[in-house]
Amino acid sequence: MKTRYLPLAALVATLAIPGQAAAKSGDVQFKLLATYVAPDGKIKDVKLDLIGLPAGTQTKADDNVVPTVAVEYFVTDNLSVETIAGVTQHDVVGRGALAGAGLVSNANIVPATLTLKYHFGKDGGVQPYVGAGPSYFIFIDEKPGATAVALGATRQKMGDSLGMALQAGIDVPVNAKGLSVTFDAKRYYMRSTARWFAGTTEVLRTRHKLDPWVVSAGIAFRF
Repeated sequence: MKTRYLPLAALVATLAIPGQAAAKSGDVQFKLLATYVAPDGKIKDVKLDLIGLPAGTQTKADDNVVPTVAVEYFVTDNLSVETIAGVTQHDVVGRGALAGAGLVSNANIVPATLTLKYHFGKDGGVQPYVGAGPSYFIFIDEKPGATAVALGATRQKMGDSLGMALQAGIDVPVNAKGLSVTFDAKRYYMRSTARWFAGTTEVLRTRHKLDPWVVSAGIAFRF
């Protein structure tokens, strides 16, 4: 009966390989990640409405999976700063009275983020961490969706937005040379203003709750 516990014992042993040094002050860690981005996109306020939105109109941004990279610098053995790089693309569709309507197409977002992280755990073992910091969402080349175009919209613009991110994750060492498997979750708190234009005339302006969950997994190299 004891043999059934051997795989678990092997896993525990793997996570506790002696000689695996934890990060030290001055170390740099580079992460290659697959990242799932799940924004909200709900309308919080209608600032301008020249087209007569139906009562009960609501919106939702779709999810996406993208590659990202992260670079981290250890200020002390336990304290680090990290920035991420990547571009994620989303459409915004209607809910409620405009269910399924295409409102925003191909909104490319650069989520410029800088977090201050605190790392826990023993030297050579699993390293959980928590972090927080500012983020600035930059929107690039978004367009009106199919329904918005059919209603006469010729241009659409999402306003760049300043917010913050909370972060938690874990680095699991693989060898003594700084290679790790990493898992990370962030919750962003963001608001953005969306504008639709017919020619040069602004016809609709709405304020949106973005607040995406951003969940990543990948490998990390420390040197």
